[in-house]
Amino acid sequence: MKIPESFDMLVQNGLVDEVICQLMSGKEAEVYILKSKGEICCAKVYKEASRRSFSHMAQYQEGRKGRNSCQARAIEKNTRYGRKEKEGAWQNAEVDALLRLDEAGVRVPHIYNYVGGVLLMELVVDVHGDAAPRLNDLKLTGDQAREYHHEMISQIVLMLCAGIVHGDLSEYNVLVGSDGLVIIDLPQAITAAGNNNAGRMLERDVKNMTAYFGRFASELLSTEYGKEIWKLYASGELSPGMELTGHFKQDDNSADIGGVKREIDSARRWHERQQANKS
Repeated sequence: MKIPESFDMLVQNGLVDEVICQLMSGKEAEVYILKSKGEICCAKVYKEASRRSFSHMAQYQEGRKGRNSCQARAIEKNTRYGRKEKEGAWQNAEVDALLRLDEAGVRVPHIYNYVGGVLLMELVVDVHGDAAPRLNDLKLTGDQAREYHHEMISQIVLMLCAGIVHGDLSEYNVLVGSDGLVIIDLPQAITAAGNNNAGRMLERDVKNMTAYFGRFASELLSTEYGKEIWKLYASGELSPGMELTGHFKQDDNSADIGGVKREIDSARRWHERQQANKS
């Protein structure tokens, strides 16, 4: 096929030999299969913000910092430069997340290069060597659903142990590769420790996946892995490969409001004595 203009810089740099076909067009990007230095791979071409249906909601932006104060101010004021920087930060968030997760052993596509808004990465294939289908494209048996659910929960735990929450995980952005499930589409990924919405997003990711697999294995619908995982993470007890139960018990112990008030009053009186002594 004719090489799209978006690949001009990569062609000039010798990174693209041939564009074979367009694989898909999504809400935030178009994906192509191509040859790069003789090897088959795929390229994700990010759409301009004005053409993209996925909004940069504040809950995803929390915790992301500009490279310097000037960039941060420009983004906050929504100037042309600020919008450009915000767009770059959005794309870089996916690159950073993929690199971090790949290093941690999470099953995500391996990155080859990132140039001019085009992300070159591994083409995930199925057992026949064809482009891997999305999870949503398959009809599963109960056993397959249970197996894939267990695998996905393990990957979500591994992601969280690496400090990342996907934030938009569903059956539409998981590929069924030749050797297991592969998680894709992470521009909205957040840092768990730097975003107050992380716990809720983690639980939503797990709920989405459980609801999908629960179509084929209904007993999964009664599990509460999301709440269990986040509680373990928040208490510093979560580790890769740990055995989970899928159950969660809410702490029914009421807060000792009176005790808290007494501690505050005690601290206030101590502070007042200190100030009096200084006087």
